[in-house]
Amino acid sequence: MKTFKLHLIRHGITAGNLQGLYIGSGTDLPLCDEGRAQLADLKERFAYPQVDTVFSSPLLRAVETANILFPGAAHQFTVHDLREAGFGKFEGRPVKELVQDEDFKKWITPGSGYLPEGAEPTEQFHARCADSLMKLFEYMIRMDVTEAACVTHGGVIMSMLSQRAVPTRRPEQWMADPGCGYTVQTDVQLWMRDKLVEAIDIVPFGYADTLQGQAEAEENEAYE
Repeated sequence: MKTFKLHLIRHGITAGNLQGLYIGSGTDLPLCDEGRAQLADLKERFAYPQVDTVFSSPLLRAVETANILFPGAAHQFTVHDLREAGFGKFEGRPVKELVQDEDFKKWITPGSGYLPEGAEPTEQFHARCADSLMKLFEYMIRMDVTEAACVTHGGVIMSMLSQRAVPTRRPEQWMADPGCGYTVQTDVQLWMRDKLVEAIDIVPFGYADTLQGQAEAEENEAYE
């Protein structure tokens, strides 16, 4: 049976990331110089898939990342529902400051029901992410695009895969480094019947070996 493969990639680093700010869809930052340099380094050291179709969040940091990683893509689409969650009154504030805020603690507590002023409801965000993943594959199946890339945000990737991917993992276990992510695939039957995708690799290719090497080095240091 024919399979359809999608590479989900987190955007590169912004100044907000370096400053430890809580950045969602309410802040449209471009990549910073460090972010562009990091992507160039990843492209030099590892292999990204060669694809003609690229989807991206409409936010600058995702669009710019897509242009850097896939400059030769013939078909590039910005998809509004691939944007990060909106954080309302918490947008753009330092995370180290927010963790002391009682309202913020309620915001990140599952089931609290608290919604900051101007923020996107959490349930709505997760529904949007799960639906967006299925719609990307619907487009690929209908247009017979067997492989594509999607450049979006860390929170979006975690939400998508914790809801729709096998093996089943908690959201935090689907975290991705900037410029990196996961390859998932599905077929028509799995997509229609189960609304699931299968996680099969880490992108860029070869990056997982680096992570394993770092983990082994840290483990060896712990025993020394």
